[in-house]
Amino acid sequence: MMSLEEIAVYGGGLLLSAIVLFAYLGIQSRKSKKIKKKIEVAIEEGVHEPVSLYPYIDPDICIGSGACVSACPEHDILGIVNGRGELISASNCVGHGACFHACPVEAISLKIGTEKRGVDLPHVSQSFETNSKGIFIAGELGGMGLIKNSVEQGKQAVDNIKPTIAGNHGADYDLLIVGAGPAGISASLQAKKYGLKTVTLDQDSVGGTVFSFPRAKVVMTNPMELPGYGKVKLYETSKTELLDLWTRVISENNILIKEHQKVSEVIPSADNFIVKTESGETYHTHKVLLAIGRRGSPRKLNVKGEGREKVAYRLLEPELISQKHILVVGGGDSAIESALLLAENNFVTLSYRGEVFNRLKPKNTAKIKEAIDSKVIRMEFNSNVNEIGEFEVILNREGKEIILQNDLVYIFAGGELPTQFLKNAGIEITKRFGYTMKSHHK
Repeated sequence: MMSLEEIAVYGGGLLLSAIVLFAYLGIQSRKSKKIKKKIEVAIEEGVHEPVSLYPYIDPDICIGSGACVSACPEHDILGIVNGRGELISASNCVGHGACFHACPVEAISLKIGTEKRGVDLPHVSQSFETNSKGIFIAGELGGMGLIKNSVEQGKQAVDNIKPTIAGNHGADYDLLIVGAGPAGISASLQAKKYGLKTVTLDQDSVGGTVFSFPRAKVVMTNPMELPGYGKVKLYETSKTELLDLWTRVISENNILIKEHQKVSEVIPSADNFIVKTESGETYHTHKVLLAIGRRGSPRKLNVKGEGREKVAYRLLEPELISQKHILVVGGGDSAIESALLLAENNFVTLSYRGEVFNRLKPKNTAKIKEAIDSKVIRMEFNSNVNEIGEFEVILNREGKEIILQNDLVYIFAGGELPTQFLKNAGIEITKRFGYTMKSHHK
């Protein structure tokens, strides 16, 4: 039987434990309420639902360690609610995969598409080969949009292609790579390492889609392993810095990249392929790796005057443009960032067909709101371009015609998956709902 002194000590310990537990639960409850509020705001702003690659948290496995939240380089993508991980602003996720790697109990998988919204993806196996034997796909076209992930996939694809190269295939090249973006450059470097006879074609210039980013855009937030170079630790990297690095590595490794060669056809020929370009060039290759990106060709508005020289679908050197009346069309991050850069020295109007922006990164949301509120940028929500004239543009906003003085038009309406090109090559395209990406490894 315990003495009164022992009971007092024991009771005091229990009371202290209860106080600590109560305080802890109170703190967790307040944190959960804050995250719930952020989720409500994200739903209201239209950024709660994912639009591309995103983390899926299995509630039956999650232990609420918060490792995923700490590991995420972005902000407010994930949070902890009542001891379990929750998505906050899923559409702002850029697919780093850091949360996936950080989770101590493997409760996170990376998915693309949801149960309600499907995403068109080509059929690609674990070895990156399509249903058309000998044609492989890596990078954004297969669903992996982040530069670091695309670089990794380009390398992995060639690792899988190397064992399939026949000794006497009779073609001019072992491997032809279509696209000189992140995946294509990485694949080219890895192919060089293996001693494969390779040629890389790009419809534009080295850097692919990255080259079309505004010059000041930061395009990396994580280190990456680049074949022929090693680990690249450039956390805050501009497009120019990254392209300078790639150009140097390509030169040092004597990589053959042919620019302004848009591939029009990939034709099977015995165990090889005939690859034709729009400029009339023909290549005979044993294997083909497509690293062309999901955007394909820029999506056009199909309005009168869109063919004028003053209309562009990318912004290269905003610092050279000043005192112009400019219309920027679009509501995504590219449109917002371009409008903000141009507004520094020009008169900018931003036209977006929606009522509100619904898939912007948090920093862009704050910056564009400030620019609109301070009238640095004229905002026209619920508007569409009717006609592009020589010195003006005509918008339609809810049935009302708006005529604006205009010198330049920049259209950021996304791009179209090169569906027909893929189908002509015999590649199956499937709409995926909540498809788990399997190319990330612990």
